[in-house]
Amino acid sequence: METIIFYILAALTIIFSVASVTSRKILRAVIYLLFVLICISGIYFLVNYNFLAAIQLTVYGGGIIVLFIFAVMLIHHVELELEKTALKKKLIAGLLSVAGLAVTLWAIYTFPFQVANTYTSIEVADIGRILLSYEDGGFILPFEVISVLLVAVMIGAIVIAKGKRLSEDGSPKTEVKN
Repeated sequence: METIIFYILAALTIIFSVASVTSRKILRAVIYLLFVLICISGIYFLVNYNFLAAIQLTVYGGGIIVLFIFAVMLIHHVELELEKTALKKKLIAGLLSVAGLAVTLWAIYTFPFQVANTYTSIEVADIGRILLSYEDGGFILPFEVISVLLVAVMIGAIVIAKGKRLSEDGSPKTEVKN
């Protein structure tokens, strides 16, 4: 049963990924990306990575997608369609994707993975202590740096969304200071 659920989630991930990349409507592309992230968290739940699955849902599925939707609604019109991509750019992107897939598969198949003999479970409380620790191996500094980065991104999004005001003829307004 788990194998069938895995293949369903994997197929949905691929379908929504392709739909996200090929959609010409901006908001639809973001929603398809949300479905991709939900399917990936489903795969994490399937292999008992519950903490990682919850983080995937809350941080990516919740926070980042909401940020994308706000950015789309602030900067563009929701009904805006993206312009068609030239065939040359599509071919270059396709070739680079195939090359990336080849390098990834080569790295996976040539790496000498070790089979783990024991399975140790870690509690969420232990993960929290490690993440918020000031000592060696702690991750409090990256959390603080990410919070500053997110504030900078929000300020940048507001500045970009505000943009320049246009006069009636479509040219940028210039303010005259006395």
